[in-house]
Amino acid sequence: MGLGDKIHNAAEKLHGKGKEAAGDVTGNDRLKAEGKRHQVKADLKQAGEKVKDAFKKR
Repeated sequence: MGLGDKIHNAAEKLHGKGKEAAGDVTGNDRLKAEGKRHQVKADLKQAGEKVKDAFKKR
């Protein structure tokens, strides 16, 4: 996984955590769900990059 991908995924996850927290504070369920969705998306991208890296090593 390239450094740029790692930074992008970490930023997306942090963005999602911020949205989730904002939705929690304001009571906005849609915003909370959107934040969780960003976090899951970042985690899936990171997992995919790790799998890709594992196959490159072989």
